[in-house]
Amino acid sequence: MSGEHLAHLLSMIIYMLAVIGIGLYFAKRANRNPEAYFLGGRSLGPWVAAFSAEASDMSGWLLMGLPGLAYWSGLASASWTAIGLAVGTYLNWLIVSKRLRRYSVAVDAITIPDFFSNRFHEKKKILMTIASVMIIVFFTPYAGSCLVACGKLFSQLFGADYNTMVIVAAAFVLIYTFLGGFLAESASDFMQAIVMIIALVTVLVLGVSAAGGLNAVLANAGSIPGFMSLLFSASPTGEAVNGAAQFGAAAPYTLLSIVSTLAWGLGYFGMPQVLLRFMGIRSEHELTRSRRVATIWVVISLSCAVFIGVIGRVLFPDVYMTYGSGNTENVFILMATKLIPPVLAGLVCAGILAAAISSSDSYLLISASAISKNVWQGLIRKKASDKEVMTVSRVVLVLVTIFAVFVAVGQNKVIFTIVDFAWAGFGAAFGPLMLFSLFWKRTTYAGAIAGMVSGGVMVFVWNFWISKLGGVWGIYELLPAFVISSLVIVVVSLCTKKPDAQIETEFDGTLKKA
Repeated sequence: MSGEHLAHLLSMIIYMLAVIGIGLYFAKRANRNPEAYFLGGRSLGPWVAAFSAEASDMSGWLLMGLPGLAYWSGLASASWTAIGLAVGTYLNWLIVSKRLRRYSVAVDAITIPDFFSNRFHEKKKILMTIASVMIIVFFTPYAGSCLVACGKLFSQLFGADYNTMVIVAAAFVLIYTFLGGFLAESASDFMQAIVMIIALVTVLVLGVSAAGGLNAVLANAGSIPGFMSLLFSASPTGEAVNGAAQFGAAAPYTLLSIVSTLAWGLGYFGMPQVLLRFMGIRSEHELTRSRRVATIWVVISLSCAVFIGVIGRVLFPDVYMTYGSGNTENVFILMATKLIPPVLAGLVCAGILAAAISSSDSYLLISASAISKNVWQGLIRKKASDKEVMTVSRVVLVLVTIFAVFVAVGQNKVIFTIVDFAWAGFGAAFGPLMLFSLFWKRTTYAGAIAGMVSGGVMVFVWNFWISKLGGVWGIYELLPAFVISSLVIVVVSLCTKKPDAQIETEFDGTLKKA
């Protein structure tokens, strides 16, 4: 191993030890009982809630997927996606956070399936079971995308075998999540959010400098047809001449495409890793500060990620020639290692580890809670002790991690594509129902079940069949699935008996609380 590689590795080991240290620090508090392990005893401060929500949400997609998309096709797709996410972040904190915090306390819910089940006072736990299955189905590929990021990072930095590094990363995340639960996860995510934004800003500033300044970046990128436009998309041919990538005529970025990418923002209303931070904050009155902090972090981070892709195209125009192989998503790593001294580059690349770890531990923990708390204790063994629930949760952690490894192995995985599907799944299955549960008293139990199932199923149907028709049918599956789920909730609720008086009284009580 060269001295440069050794410096990279040393920096990253120091970082990983710090993360493990956080897990050990919170281990005793986290293992007191399931509520402490899965929700941290509702003790998060406003800054930790904000930073951990966004760090767990963005994952390796922020530092690799989004820059890779911008590197390949320019501003249009990456920017409209970023705008949708920024708006969605703000609206979710503004509209959902306080009401969900209040309502989850009122119905004594510590997981998202818990909340849906208790909100409708169900006895047979059908809604809880469906929600738990949805979590496993969509969080497994989500966790896999994080392992893809880790595999690509170590493969690019050290020339290590990609699949081996995926397994090593999975083992590290699993051990860490075992230790500390939600509190450790949230505390480390706070640190990792700071690492991520420092890494993004550092690479952006040094990239602009290396490219000859902002004017030079804009001039060079602007010479590529459609690359710097929000209404056109660049069309790489996959060929290079004299060290310059070749592009065809710019392709129009239609209104349908803009609406489709903006629809990413709808996903936030159904993201368990974000919604749990709303439930876990120590006081709903601190959510206003959290909203401001989270929004600022997201806007800065997304803007940096998009422009890193643009600068990467200027600095390294012919390094990555195919998007489908996923290699364009290494542009952040390439820029960090080429522009920054080895020790500091290792710390910056730790930002990718930060992103992957902060998300994968959230996904694993939520999956474990869905099965151990909601299915095992909620359905199979209702008298299961807290110790038994904790044991089952750890078994589930291992199983979900194994499945996530199967998703991640294979060199040509594109992080953006994996996240794209999982994001749509949660957004459509949970998003509409979350909004209707919080704000429409007339929502019925039957409507809730029908809405969740229709949203989740439609994501599969649209992604694997309808979108293949092309044209207007090629829209991002989240949007039609979200709309269909909402319509189904309304129609079925109006066609079934309204909720009983106790549920309505409970609903009204959460509205009146300050």
